[in-house]
Amino acid sequence: MQDETLPLPLQSPMLAASTGKHIRHGFFTRQGGVSQGIYRGLNVGLGSQDDRQAVLENRRRVAAWFGLPVEKLATVHQVHSPDVIVIDDTYDGDRPQADAMVTATSGIILGVLAADCGPILFADAQAGVIGAAHAGWKGAVSGVLENTIDAMISLGASRERIVASLGPSISQENYEVGPERVESLKEMNPAHAAYLSPSPNAGHALFDLKQLTVDRLITAGVTAENLGICTYPDDDSFYSFRRTTHNREPDYGRQISAIAILEN
Repeated sequence: MQDETLPLPLQSPMLAASTGKHIRHGFFTRQGGVSQGIYRGLNVGLGSQDDRQAVLENRRRVAAWFGLPVEKLATVHQVHSPDVIVIDDTYDGDRPQADAMVTATSGIILGVLAADCGPILFADAQAGVIGAAHAGWKGAVSGVLENTIDAMISLGASRERIVASLGPSISQENYEVGPERVESLKEMNPAHAAYLSPSPNAGHALFDLKQLTVDRLITAGVTAENLGICTYPDDDSFYSFRRTTHNREPDYGRQISAIAILEN
């Protein structure tokens, strides 16, 4: 099944400019993989019902793009939590329940999976500290972004030097939420109303998770950007949970966003 053709991920110009050659990152699309059918492309989701060998080959290809073996690709069992794991040279392939990782160790790839939720990659190049977070609405409002920043600082990063980039994720125009979500968001924080716009459906609203994410990053004191790419409308490039639901498909793939320190 192996094919040395490697995927070509999207990159953040801002993150690339701030990190130089020793830190590499990529927001991978579904292009460049071996999965078939509804998973066609670079599905890296071990939790999907895709052929496991195809998923493992796709993960190998992601690691190979970094010039590293797949054993060095660290991912977690994402549960929409605010929890962050510190990864070091004792990494053994375990996938604990969490939604973000940080490291100051070279030769380890931090990867977060998404299919509409926000993948955020972080770096303080001067300190040699990186992070990756998965932020759906629940993780974003419960603090996964701020906790990732704090964990990076615990490894020697400086808040003022951290750069964070939000990759492909669902846009407000395609993210309608129902009355219960509208009310719960406002109850959590009245300021959340600013991220809700009227929907054609009574009681529903269009939720701007992207702007909420970027605003929270900026409020936390880091430099942040939004690549401005929506996962929902582009079936050729991205997996989308919401699109899959609307199409009544039985399952969906996950794309990966990843970052690694290649040398000390």
